[in-house]
Amino acid sequence: MTNEKHPGPLVVEGKLSDAERLKKQSNYLRGTITEDLDDGLTGGFNGDNFLLIRFHGMYQQDDRDIRAERAEQKLEPRHAMMLRCRLPGGIMTPEQWLSVDKFAQEHTIYGSIRLTNRQTFQYHGLLKGDVKPAHQMLHAVGLDALATANDVNRNVLCSSNPVESELHQEAYDWAKKLSEHLLPKTRAYAEIWLDQEKVATTDEEPILGETYLPRKFKTTVVVPPHNDVDLHANDMNFIAIAENGKLIGFNLLVGGGLSIEHGNKATYARTASEFGYLSLDKTLAVAEAVVTTQRDWGNRTDRKNAKTKYTLERVGVETFKEEVERRAGIKFEPIRPYEFTTRGDRFGWVKGIDEKWHLTLFIENGRLLDYPGRPLKTGLAEIAKIHQGDFRLTANQNLIVAGVPEAEKPRIEALAREHGLMESVTAQRENSMACVAFPTCPLAMAEAERFLPAFVTRVEETMHRHGVGDEHIVLRVTGCPNGCGRALLAEVGLVGKAPGRYNLYLGGNRIGTRIPRMYRENITEDEILSHLDELLGRWALEREADEGFGDFTVRAGVVEPVRDPARDFWQ
Repeated sequence: MTNEKHPGPLVVEGKLSDAERLKKQSNYLRGTITEDLDDGLTGGFNGDNFLLIRFHGMYQQDDRDIRAERAEQKLEPRHAMMLRCRLPGGIMTPEQWLSVDKFAQEHTIYGSIRLTNRQTFQYHGLLKGDVKPAHQMLHAVGLDALATANDVNRNVLCSSNPVESELHQEAYDWAKKLSEHLLPKTRAYAEIWLDQEKVATTDEEPILGETYLPRKFKTTVVVPPHNDVDLHANDMNFIAIAENGKLIGFNLLVGGGLSIEHGNKATYARTASEFGYLSLDKTLAVAEAVVTTQRDWGNRTDRKNAKTKYTLERVGVETFKEEVERRAGIKFEPIRPYEFTTRGDRFGWVKGIDEKWHLTLFIENGRLLDYPGRPLKTGLAEIAKIHQGDFRLTANQNLIVAGVPEAEKPRIEALAREHGLMESVTAQRENSMACVAFPTCPLAMAEAERFLPAFVTRVEETMHRHGVGDEHIVLRVTGCPNGCGRALLAEVGLVGKAPGRYNLYLGGNRIGTRIPRMYRENITEDEILSHLDELLGRWALEREADEGFGDFTVRAGVVEPVRDPARDFWQ
């Protein structure tokens, strides 16, 4: 089947990838996970189950720092799971937080909670015997880990701006509705982890299909002018359009994504394409139509080219859009005006229109742990014990203590300061981010989380030398090219290539609407800083009024802007 308007086929023919076999034979994601849980001979999951557990919100990992040592001792790697919670919009109650905190302390190797830029939290170092209790703990407090990884719609992001409380609440409600509507319908999660009996009916997946999606799928709900969710890193984005402070509909943007493969020019980062405006009552139908179109047209022969961005490029944006209109039974209206002016979080206290206060706390790399002299994890637990509002995890790895009455502000602030949660932080550190990488991520090629703090310090020293120490550049580091640290929407992005070596990307912008271009390949930290020293010096002297570093590098011809990612990302 081909499309007359575009050269690419609607469906890619050929031998299916092995992931398609795995999903088809999994009995709707059950596999033999239950049997594996009882296998005491290994700390990991075997065969297909290694990948199937991802649909249940987990990745099997091991501590790469001690991998060689264990191999010398003739021991298998110290397998442990990373478990990621489903938390649409990033909101949780203090009571939920206390349960999550207690479990981390008692049942994980590292004892930490990691806030992610998918606006949720994850556990690292969860041994196989503690996996089922983790799922059961989440269920007991009204949470779960279903569909936070692999070929499904993952955790739905929502702008966490707490100031316009009514509009935020409406947007958050739609994030929850979208998450629930697009979840897998299989009972496998409840049967395996919650010991619920198998229902004597045939499993069906009316939206995701028997073999689920061709690749991971990410959705956001965005409230302008704050692009705090980095919408262009996501497959499907609903931009809130409001009148008089009330949500009336959404602009739909489809086909963003950042993951690439080093040296593979068939892969590229891409910003999302505008489809049009829709009224609120069409939201779920349109979301379902986008997902099912990608389900049916996405490339199932090559996982490197299976994401929605590649489907749009192959069949054409207009063809994909027309199919969504046909399936949803709508006609998109023209895009309504919208503008983004900011991207990061606003730290400290802000007051909402509901007269409640909201405290945004900077959590470097999202890692909550008790450090010497800075017991961050204990501090948040102490706040949770008295806080009557909610916690909001941001898509930038930070946390908002939201809905604080005026009378409670002093107590909350005193606890935050006492536990090192409100220490002075520079603008540069606030606008820097990294993925986890070593020691637990199996895909990591270079350090990211452990590398970032000292690297930011060196960048700050360089900026101070050039008289711009009070300003910032959007800086992101990711340990591999899979995009988790969103480096390919940064003004300065480092993408891990090998231990101690990175590809340096320049030319993104502060609001996250432009893909940067590779400036130098496979270089060391010192080489990166040498290039930045020169370029930051030029920026300080040559920039125009209020011109960000990324905009300067494009205007000054340091890098050419990426205009058509499918064709010029690698040029």
